[in-house]
Amino acid sequence: MENWREISEDIVESLLEDGSNPDKLYEVEHHFVCEDFDKLEEAALAAFKLGFDVEDPAELELEDGSKIWGFDVVVECELDAELILEDVDKLIDLAAKAGVEYDGWGTYFQE
Repeated sequence: MENWREISEDIVESLLEDGSNPDKLYEVEHHFVCEDFDKLEEAALAAFKLGFDVEDPAELELEDGSKIWGFDVVVECELDAELILEDVDKLIDLAAKAGVEYDGWGTYFQE
């Protein structure tokens, strides 16, 4: 979890240093991937049951040409590393239980 803390703080700090608006709400996209569609679907259903907004799974192509399944959980929140890390903690636990990989989070610059 410490690694996610550092990564999250870096993302938030970089956005704010670039002039992103700290008073706006951000759509934070948490990424999940797995080679096994059934496990990925199980993780998506578990996230939905926890009250998260879950996007439809999609097949993704990796740089080496292989395929993998992925979906995003979207959370609208303030650009605050502590708030985001609360969700990261829950979602990492969910991913581990479902046998899928939590692949990080991202958001977009807000003026």
